[in-house]
Amino acid sequence: MKGTLFIVSSPSGAGKSSLIQALLEKHNQDKSLYLSISHTTRPMRPGEENGVHYHFVSKDEFQKLIDRNAFYEWAQVFDKFYGTSKELVQEALNKGQDVLLDIDWQGAQQLRKLEPSAKSIFILPPSLEELERRLNARGQDSQEVIKSRMQKAQREISHYKEYDYVILNDIFEESLDAFWSIITSYRHTKNYQEDKYQNVLHDLLNGYQEDSK
Repeated sequence: MKGTLFIVSSPSGAGKSSLIQALLEKHNQDKSLYLSISHTTRPMRPGEENGVHYHFVSKDEFQKLIDRNAFYEWAQVFDKFYGTSKELVQEALNKGQDVLLDIDWQGAQQLRKLEPSAKSIFILPPSLEELERRLNARGQDSQEVIKSRMQKAQREISHYKEYDYVILNDIFEESLDAFWSIITSYRHTKNYQEDKYQNVLHDLLNGYQEDSK
């Protein structure tokens, strides 16, 4: 059976990446989840690895991939580019894995046009004050960049209405439980179960033969 696409978006600093990593560490022992690794033109940050956190490429390389129609979706965020590889996503889906796409609202809009069946989740911060505190606590960006991210945050948050599910990330463990419940609840819909257990359902419906004597 084919896997499901789960779009996950949030303003920077809302805790999306932390929730995704915790979900994979706690609930992915069976490898049924796959985190799509995006291509990006932004510089590598301390502690990041190419091919693990992102596929880091130059702007020229990124443009060549656009020209080859190699991306499921791509977007420009500030002066950097991000894109999701069609090949990697389809490979995981065809293996039956559910794919988590860590993309912004722009990328989500592009992807929905190609995959209307994709499910989408938006992560909200508990307040703008807490969002700014988290951005400062990361220690990765200058005050100018943080100010820019805060100015952009409300515009990003306004797109939450386009998503199927919303999680307010205040208490982390509760948010993680909500995240996992969304995925597991979808895995127990009728269509999903019919696809997964075709043989079992066939036997349950047709296997018993009453003695005709």
